[in-house]
Amino acid sequence: MGASVAGLTAAVTLRTEGYDGRLTLIGDEPHTPYNRPPLSKQILAGTWEPDRIKLRTDEELSALDARLLFGSSASGLDTAARRVVLDGGASVSYDALVIATGVTPNSLPGAHHLAGVHLLRTLDDALALRADLRRKPGARVAVVGAGFLGSEAAAAARRMRLDVTMIDPRPVPMRRQFGDRIAALVGQLHKKNGVSMRCGTGVRRFFESGGRVTGLELTDDTLLDADVVVVAIGAAPAIGWLAGSGLELRNGVECDPTCRAAPGVYAAGDVASWHNNHFGCRMRLEHRLNATEQARAVAHNVLGENQPFAPVPYFWTDQYDAHIQAYGIFPADAELAVLHGELEGGHFVVAYGHRGRVVGVLGWNSPCELRKLRQLVVDRAPWASILPAPQAVWPGRHLSASLR
Repeated sequence: MGASVAGLTAAVTLRTEGYDGRLTLIGDEPHTPYNRPPLSKQILAGTWEPDRIKLRTDEELSALDARLLFGSSASGLDTAARRVVLDGGASVSYDALVIATGVTPNSLPGAHHLAGVHLLRTLDDALALRADLRRKPGARVAVVGAGFLGSEAAAAARRMRLDVTMIDPRPVPMRRQFGDRIAALVGQLHKKNGVSMRCGTGVRRFFESGGRVTGLELTDDTLLDADVVVVAIGAAPAIGWLAGSGLELRNGVECDPTCRAAPGVYAAGDVASWHNNHFGCRMRLEHRLNATEQARAVAHNVLGENQPFAPVPYFWTDQYDAHIQAYGIFPADAELAVLHGELEGGHFVVAYGHRGRVVGVLGWNSPCELRKLRQLVVDRAPWASILPAPQAVWPGRHLSASLR
């Protein structure tokens, strides 16, 4: 259930590993499965068109020998009868179910009915936003939210030479993902590229004329003119259809270390919350590579392997001339140490330490050096063993949206 990266990967893996029984792939979008990360970058900027992000050709989908139900949403799950109930009342029975329904973007009060206010989750969202950005030369764009999605959308709009303001209640962009020290560099990057930063404030209300947004009032009483508003304030696991199913639903579908939620029921991708034995904590990741790796692991477990899924997470973001990559996790009270380069030099690798171990490494325009240092996280290297000098360490808060 779910036909994005995780759902499709699970189906492909089942066939690759020899499963020749009945297979059904259900997705709520009418499009064939596609890759989401380019939506906020290449698709939004107009350097790619939709055909380029398809995950499989029509011929490859046909070769899956699967029943493809695209444009179909689920309204319920009966685990006792082992059937998924679809909107309209039809149902699909199963021996094994993989839940891969992803997340639903959060919105703001009063935003959903206004022309010019956009969420960014689907291909249709990205194309509608792109068209709106092109509608008026020199459009004034307000991006509400400065996480991955908001930061990438702001960078794409600046590449289109538009007037961009980024708004976030936190003091620096991407603070939840990277912590204050690296997040401050992200803020400097956006300022250098012409983005007006309004951090430490939020949105109080929208102004409109004729049903179209014309501006915003911020919680610090600032008034902003805006022709286009992008709302990128996070997302929630798409689990509403699972109410009453008996599954444990907190921050996603609660699973054991093998990603099993109930007899015959597994979860993969953004919607899955599971215990990662490598780090000794429960996590839910909204990362592209995790969706692929977790779906493969789930498919193997559906076929009887029953192995824990304990990866070192990997994610990345491209903004202007900065390619930021990261391995691991970034807890709230982590320490930071420079392992390569200098923070102000535009090329560096830093390590994050937690409870005496290296739990994460981050590279800024340093892919080769980062790959070499990834092993520190894999090995859970002692923190003291990597410190070049006491003055290279910054203790402080680093909040991760991945951890609960």
